Amino acid sequence: WRQRRAEQSLAADLKHLTLPITFSLSMTETLCLIALDRSVIELGAGTGLLGIVVTLLGAHVTITDRAAALEFLESNVQANLPPELRPRAVVKELTWGKDLDNFTPGAFDFILGADIVYLEETFAELLQTLEHLCSERTVILLSCRIRYERDLKFLKMLRERFSVSEVHYDSSKDVHIYKAQRGSRRDDF
Repeated sequence: WRQRRAEQSLAADLKHLTLPITFSLSMTETLCLIALDRSVIELGAGTGLLGIVVTLLGAHVTITDRAAALEFLESNVQANLPPELRPRAVVKELTWGKDLDNFTPGAFDFILGADIVYLEETFAELLQTLEHLCSERTVILLSCRIRYERDLKFLKMLRERFSVSEVHYDSSKDVHIYKAQRGSRRDDF
């Protein structure tokens, strides 16, 4: 009886996580072969699911979000990573466009964002943050749905600063994954 009730509760909780899980799983499929010992930063992590999975895949991950999300984010990292992997995941505050000096420019192999392109008023700060964190070798991977005209506007702004290509599209969930790099570089990863 208790196990059945726990399973029903978990199923109800998972219904609310469907969209974040969809974005994270789509991104994870793309990262499976490339994460080992790479330096990764996740922007706008929310629950931290993507950063946790990438840590489990072998990366050193900085999982970021705004101050209000950090306590929940840290508790998820602690609850879902085995003790021996926890040193590979660091939770840090990052509000796009602010206090960027707390992050070494170009220190990351990958910058990840799952469903972070939706508030037009944050586009300029997100782009500023991406430019600060990127080196010539950094690969940016953004998963998103194209819901509104403003989402296309962000992609246009991204293309003005980076070389951008769509690397995956899941038509069943309408999720796109875009890869961006500085200049005309288009390395396979």
